[in-house]
Amino acid sequence: FGLPLQMEEVPAAPNEGISLSALRSQFSVNGEEGPKYGFDGSKYHYGDGTSVASQNSSQILTGYDTLDVGPNYDFYANTNAQGRVRRSRPSLFQLHSNIEEDSCPPPLYEETNTGRAPGDSSEDDVEEPQSEPTRFGWVKGVMIRCMLNIWGVILYLRLPWITAQAGIGLTWVIILLSSCITGITGLSTSAIATNGRVKGGGTYFLISRSLGPELGGSIGLIFAFANAVAVAMHTVGFAETVQALMQESGASIVDPINDIRIIGVITVTCLLAISLAGMEWEAKVLFFIVILVSFANYIVGTIIPATPQKQAKGFFSYQADIFAENFVPNWRGPEGNFFGMFSIFFPSATGILAGANISGDLKDPTVAIPRGTLMAIFWTTLSYLIIAATIGACLVRDASGIMNDTLAMSSADSCQGLACQYGWDFTDCITNRTCTYGLSNQYQSMSLVSGFAPLITAGIFGATLSSALACLVSAPKVFQCLCKDNLYPVIGFFGKGNGKNDEPIRGYVLAYIIAVCFVLIAELNTIAPIISNFFLCSYALINFSCFHASITNSPGWRPSFRFYSKWMSLLGAVVSVIIMFLLTWWAALIAIGIVIFLLGYVLYKRPSVNWGSSVQAGSYNMALSYCVSLNQVDDHIKNYRPQCLVLTGPPSCRPALVDFVGTFTKNLSLMICGNVVTGGPSPATLDTASSNSHVTWLNKRQIKSFYHGVVANDLRTGVKMLLQVGLGRIRPNVLLTGFKRDWRKDKPSCIDNYIGILHDAFDLQYGVCVLRMREGLDVFRQAQTHGEEPNNQEDFMQAQRGVSTPVSPLHPLQIFHVLDPDAMVTEPQPQPSTVFQSQQGKKTIDVYWLFDDGGLTLLLPYLLTRKKRWARCKVRVFVDVEHLVMTVSLFSDRLVTFPSKCVFVHQTLRQIRLNEVLQDYSRDAAIIIVTMPVGRRGQCPSALYMAWLETLSRDLRPPVLLVRGNQENVLTFYCQ
Repeated sequence: FGLPLQMEEVPAAPNEGISLSALRSQFSVNGEEGPKYGFDGSKYHYGDGTSVASQNSSQILTGYDTLDVGPNYDFYANTNAQGRVRRSRPSLFQLHSNIEEDSCPPPLYEETNTGRAPGDSSEDDVEEPQSEPTRFGWVKGVMIRCMLNIWGVILYLRLPWITAQAGIGLTWVIILLSSCITGITGLSTSAIATNGRVKGGGTYFLISRSLGPELGGSIGLIFAFANAVAVAMHTVGFAETVQALMQESGASIVDPINDIRIIGVITVTCLLAISLAGMEWEAKVLFFIVILVSFANYIVGTIIPATPQKQAKGFFSYQADIFAENFVPNWRGPEGNFFGMFSIFFPSATGILAGANISGDLKDPTVAIPRGTLMAIFWTTLSYLIIAATIGACLVRDASGIMNDTLAMSSADSCQGLACQYGWDFTDCITNRTCTYGLSNQYQSMSLVSGFAPLITAGIFGATLSSALACLVSAPKVFQCLCKDNLYPVIGFFGKGNGKNDEPIRGYVLAYIIAVCFVLIAELNTIAPIISNFFLCSYALINFSCFHASITNSPGWRPSFRFYSKWMSLLGAVVSVIIMFLLTWWAALIAIGIVIFLLGYVLYKRPSVNWGSSVQAGSYNMALSYCVSLNQVDDHIKNYRPQCLVLTGPPSCRPALVDFVGTFTKNLSLMICGNVVTGGPSPATLDTASSNSHVTWLNKRQIKSFYHGVVANDLRTGVKMLLQVGLGRIRPNVLLTGFKRDWRKDKPSCIDNYIGILHDAFDLQYGVCVLRMREGLDVFRQAQTHGEEPNNQEDFMQAQRGVSTPVSPLHPLQIFHVLDPDAMVTEPQPQPSTVFQSQQGKKTIDVYWLFDDGGLTLLLPYLLTRKKRWARCKVRVFVDVEHLVMTVSLFSDRLVTFPSKCVFVHQTLRQIRLNEVLQDYSRDAAIIIVTMPVGRRGQCPSALYMAWLETLSRDLRPPVLLVRGNQENVLTFYCQ
C-alpha cells in the first residue's frame, strides 16, 4: 500500500488499552527500526519470538474484543491463487453483532485444497509455494514489443516511395501527423491501462471496460479483423521481398503477382504453425537486434561514396541539390495525393498497444506502459524522420540502372533530371516513363542505399515476420476475449480455448483464413488503406473512452498516469474520425456503419454484463443533473403526474398489480415497487430485501419501475419508511396496494395495521388506490384449494403442492420475505399472464366519481386510454347515484357488532346500494374505478371500514380500483 510497514505485537491484559507511545514504539517505516517480521497478513509475532494466529492479532494489539484486521491486498484482488480460497475481511455484520466466537470465520481465514486452516498443516503436508511468473520491465515488456510491432513492411518497402511522392517536407508532415494521433492515443491508453489491470483482449478490453459492451463489442470485432488483415499486409511485404530476390537471380514460379500469392500463403501457413507452437522472448529480441543492425547498415551505406553501379540506379550519396528537389512533392499515379500517401503510411504507426496487452506480465504496469509506449512512439518516429530525410538526400526520383546512360557532351543541353549534374543522362526513361530505379520506381531503395544489401533484406524479414506474428497472435486473443463475453451469438464457437494456456485454436484458424484471403490480393498499396480506417476507428474510440471517463468525474476513474488531457483525447478522437473520411469516405462509412449496427444489436439484446463503464457513470451524472434541475421548477397542475408507490412485496408474486400500474405509468411517470421484509436486520433479511432478482424480473416483464425493499420490525413501520422515499421532486404521490381479502379471519391488530397504512398515506398527502380482483392478486393463490393465503413458509410450500391449511393468514407483504425471490425469476415455467397484459377490445371503463377528490378518480382512466391495449375502450362516468333506493340485504352477516352510531348507518347503506348499482350496470366492464370512501381516524373502527370496502367491491367480475385523491386538483379544466 505504499509503505513497507512492519510491526511487533505487545501482549496486553484483557480489556486494557495500549498507550500511544507503546503503539508508536512497535512500528517502523522503511525498515529502519523494529523486528524482521513483516505485516504480511498471515501471522504476527511477539518480541520474544512466539507467534499468534492472525485472527487474534487485533485483540492482542488493542485489548478489545474485535475482529478488525489491517489492510491486506488479498481483500481487493479478483483472482485466487491456485489451490486456495481468496482471503476476505470480516463482514460489517460480524464486526458489530454480538455473536458467538465460533459462529463466524476468523479474519484472513483461507481454505486449502485439504480443507485445513493454515495452522493445521504438518511437515509432511506443506503446500509447495507457487512459482512466480516472469515479470518484464518497461524496456523488454513494452518498448521493444511496441517497436517490433510498429516497425514493419511500410518502413522498408514504402517509406522511400512515399518520400518520392510527397517530398521530404510532406512526408515529415505525414509521419508527425500519424505520430500525433498515436501519441495522443498512447497517452489515453496509458491513462486507461493504469486505472486498473488490463487483461487479455487489448483494445477490446480497454474500450469495453471503459465505454461498456455496446461500443466495446463492436470495436472488438473491428480491431480483431484489422489485426487479421495486418497479418496479410506484413506477409505480402515479405513475399514482395522474396519475389524481388528471385527476380534478381532470374528465378520465377509463375509470374510476379502469383509468385507473391504463393509465397504469401506458404508464409502465413508457417506463421500459423509458429504461433501455435509459441515463440519465446529470445526470438523477439533476435528480431529486434536484426532490425537495429539493418538500420546501422543503412546509415553507413548513405555515407559510403556511391559506386558507378549505384549511380546508374540513382544513388549519389548526400547531395544538397537532391535534398532540395526531393523536399517538394511530385505526385504520380492514382494514389498521388497527400491522404493517399497517409493511408498507406499510417499502418506503420500502429502497434502501440503491444505493451498494454500484457500488463499482467509487467513488474509495474503503471510505470511500464506509459514510459514504454511513449518511448517506442518517440524512437520509431525519429527513425522514420531520419530515413525519409537521408534517403531523400541521396537518391534521385528516376534512374534507368543502365551503365551506358552516362552524359555525353553532345546531349548535355537536352539532358533532363537532376542526375545530369552528376554525369548521368536518364532522359529517355524519364520521357518514356520506363525508369525502373530511383525513389519513385523501386520499392527496394533501402537495399540499394545500404552498405550491405543482405542485411536490409534480413531487416525486412525480421520486421515483417515479427509484426505478422504479433498480429496473428493478437487477433485470436482479442476475438477470444470478445467471444467469452457472450455479446454476440454464434461467435462463441471461436472462443473456446485449448491446453493449459487456453489457446484459441479455432480463433487462430479463423485469423489464418482471413489473412489468406487478403494475401491473395497481393497488392500492398490496396491492403494498407483498408487497415488504416479500422485502426483509426479503434484509436478514435480509445481516445473517446479516455475523454468520456474523465468528464463523468466518477470516483472509479483514478489513473495513476497523470500526464494526459481529456481535451487532447477528444481532439485525437475527432481528428481520427475526420481523417477516416478524408482517406476513403466510403470505407469510413462502412466502418462506422458496422459499429452502429453492432452497437444497436447490443443495445437491443442488453447482455447481462456489468463492467462499471463510463457510460453508466455518465447516465448517473445526467440523471442527477436533471433531478437537481427539477428543484428550480415550481409545481404546476399541467405537469402533475401520478407517481406511484406500489406495495407489491416481491414484484414477481403480485404480477397483476405490477402490470396494472405499469400500464399507465410506462414512459409517463414514476413507479416504485415496494417490499417490506419483517424482522431484525441481518444479512439474510437484507439480501432478501435488496435482491437483484426483483429488478431482473421487472426487466424481463418489460415493466419500467424501480424496486425498493426495506427491513422493518413490522409491516406498518416498513410502509412508513417506503412512503418517505424519493429524491427531490422525484418522489411518489400515490399509494397503490392490494385489497385485504382475509380481513374477516385475520387478527384485529393486522386489520388495524392495514387501515393504518391508508391513514399514514393520507397524512403524508398521498392519493390512495386499492385494487381488487375476483381471482386475487397473488400468484400462489392459484395453487390453493380454498383460496386461503398461507401463514408461513411451510404453509406456502404446501399451497404450492395443492395442499391448503386452515390457518390465520398474515398480510401478503408480511409473508413474502420467506419466499425465495431468485426462484421466482429462474423457475422454468413462464410467469403467469394477467388480464392487464391482453387487449381490452371495445369494452368500457366505468368510472364512479362519487366524491370530488381533486380528480384522481377521473385522471387514471384517461391515462389508461392513452395506451394501445385500452385505446378502444369507452370511458363511462357515473355521478350522483345516491337517489337510488337502498337496501340492507346481505350486509347483516358481514357487519360485526359496533356501537350504534347514526353516522355509520348512512355510509353502510350507501356501500350496499353502490354494490348493487355496480352489479347492474358494470358487470361487463373492463375495469371499474370507484371513488373510495374515507373513514375518520379514531371514530370509524378498522373492521367497519373494511366491511364498507368489502361490501362495495364484492362479487364483481371486472377488476375494481378504489381511488381516493389527496383533495388537490389534478385536472386542468380552466388551467392557462
